Amino acid sequence: MDVAARGIPATDAQVYSEVAQLLDRRAAMAHPPFSLTVSDAVALGTARLFSSRSLTGELLARFAGGGSVDSEALIEAARFEQGYASPEGFAALRCLVLWVHHRTHRAEQRG
Repeated sequence: MDVAARGIPATDAQVYSEVAQLLDRRAAMAHPPFSLTVSDAVALGTARLFSSRSLTGELLARFAGGGSVDSEALIEAARFEQGYASPEGFAALRCLVLWVHHRTHRAEQRG
């Protein structure tokens, strides 16, 4: 299933701020819902942060630029990039994966 986000990518500061707030909220819940995830702008901003000339970086760049990408490929790219990310970057990429899961879950519920 392809996923895309609308809007303008969030700035680095906005990404890290929203990720920290989201993780705090999710940690306070025993079973956080699928719908508790980052905004589209932060999903795009996270992808922009990890855009590069590598295969995974190019996929993230395509997504950050407003393109539609395969959800499984986006998850795989985010998980790959987690292996090279700072703790803050790792958390942001984890939130991107949660965002993709929410989008695919919502599409399955509609379908």
